[in-house]
Amino acid sequence: MHIRSSASLLALALATVAAPAFAADLAVDGVAIAPTVVDESGWRVTLKATGVFQPKFEGVDKYGVSGTPGLSIRRPGQPWKFGAPDDGFGFALYDSEFFQFGPVGRVRSERNSSEVNKLRGLHDVDWGIEPGVFLEVYPTHNIRVRGELRYGVTGHDGFVGDIAADWIERRGPWTLSVGPRLALGDSDFMNEYFGVTNRDSVRTGLSRYNAKGGVKSVGVAGAATYDWTPNWSTTVFGGYNRLVSDAADSPIVKRAGSKDQFTVGLGVAYSFDVNW
Repeated sequence: MHIRSSASLLALALATVAAPAFAADLAVDGVAIAPTVVDESGWRVTLKATGVFQPKFEGVDKYGVSGTPGLSIRRPGQPWKFGAPDDGFGFALYDSEFFQFGPVGRVRSERNSSEVNKLRGLHDVDWGIEPGVFLEVYPTHNIRVRGELRYGVTGHDGFVGDIAADWIERRGPWTLSVGPRLALGDSDFMNEYFGVTNRDSVRTGLSRYNAKGGVKSVGVAGAATYDWTPNWSTTVFGGYNRLVSDAADSPIVKRAGSKDQFTVGLGVAYSFDVNW
């Protein structure tokens, strides 16, 4: 029941934001350029490498540096689409000027309790792989709304979702963006990362805790991208998320963490065409 309720919550939110998607033609200096003739023989592939300074794992106030890869794919000649640094990686099965839909995936960092002295003995969590689907719409040429629904096949076995809205400005080689964020998780996901089992309680002294599914965090993110050439670009970004609800009330967060989670990072992207 908890899985269906979290998935339904995300679906309802996506339906709400998708309603205005019948927007008028997009301007040349907006988010998307009027489509040219599409080359159906290949793809436009973008490879990304990103360095991030963020909490060791969610809910703690100890920070570290990590690196993550990224990938996006679209047809050459399709309208340009904005991509935020915190998007999952994937490609659009359907791609128009104001609507996209397709598969997506994310990799979630492992949790090693030995990295935080106050949490030694807490159960560890393996690296998480989360395949799923995304949907995004452009109600106006400066606004993008995106939702992702994913399922953990490693690390955890719950449903998770993310909803993001971005105000986007393109000025010459610069692309600037900022907007709110909302993260969701069902009870399986929330218990894996914020719950305290009987064994955890004995080993750490934390109170037994069962985390319910729902909203995990709310926040805001911003980014600035500079296109050096048609193929190379650099992005600097930052974000703030506030843990709420059962995530914020977790004994893990109360003992050795913070409800306030900050992220800053730098990314490099290289785009190229693959034809066959």
